[in-house]
Amino acid sequence: MTRPNRPRYAARLNAFKQLSPGSDVLDWIAAAGQVEGLGAADLNYPDHFSKHGEDSVASVLSKAELDLNGVAMRYYSEPAFKLGAFTNPDPAVRQTAIDITKRGLDACARMGGRVVTLWMGQDGFDYAFQMDYAEAWDHTVHAIQEVCAHNPALDIAIEYKPNEPRAFALMPDIGTTLLACREVNAANLGVTLDFAHVLYADEMPACSAALIARHSRMIGLHLNDGYGKRDDGLMVGSVHAIQTVELLIATLRANQTDVIYFDTFPDMGGLNPIEEARTNIIMTDRLLDVAESLSDDPELAGAISRQDAAISQRIVARKLYGS
Repeated sequence: MTRPNRPRYAARLNAFKQLSPGSDVLDWIAAAGQVEGLGAADLNYPDHFSKHGEDSVASVLSKAELDLNGVAMRYYSEPAFKLGAFTNPDPAVRQTAIDITKRGLDACARMGGRVVTLWMGQDGFDYAFQMDYAEAWDHTVHAIQEVCAHNPALDIAIEYKPNEPRAFALMPDIGTTLLACREVNAANLGVTLDFAHVLYADEMPACSAALIARHSRMIGLHLNDGYGKRDDGLMVGSVHAIQTVELLIATLRANQTDVIYFDTFPDMGGLNPIEEARTNIIMTDRLLDVAESLSDDPELAGAISRQDAAISQRIVARKLYGS
């Protein structure tokens, strides 16, 4: 059970693929439902609707006792998207991407979801002299404006990432993402912060969260971990436990996010995804305990006000590891 005032937990459904050869999204939802403590799910659009209609997916979600948090857009259906979705040089392809996104919003709304996440991995470049950067930026801002206006009741979240699959993403970090939010100027637009992406962007997660709270909204939070060299998708707190606690304190204080999504990759190392999800929940529960105990700690607040890292590290270590 989720404790009062704490975010609910959701898991990456594609993580459950390896449980059974030939399985599909309905099987993955059913598997996620076996993990005590998961209360929500996000669906990829249009991928997760390629074989089953909305009613079938909604029925299995209900049986698994999972609410639909929202949908994450995936621009794979058109080969031309490899050269960009919102930044594609062909206006017809750009419009196709916008139309697919609008259909994703419609599906999300019909199924009771609240958030549509834009991960624009294809929108970038690989070479110098490949892209008119200002023009591509304009196309992206206008596309997001059109998407946000399609259904103002739904939240739209930009999930930034430095690169992959393109060598350079158009929105690689918190600064450019917040600049885009400012230019789009839509009340229902905000940011999804992915912990491994933030490390990959050479940022401190809690600092990025503070900037989001100052200039926009943190609509989504993806917890995972990594070594900062790529999008590792490791289990929560397995490498950067202290940084995760600091991020959770910032998240609790901002009170903008009510779902924590475990964007982890057990399939990459052959882990059992059910056990991996259980470990994510156990670790996040523990780190949230620590975050709550430190959030109003006067000794820690005093050390931070003096920028006394020696004292602040000792205080956090006591909570994490015991005296």
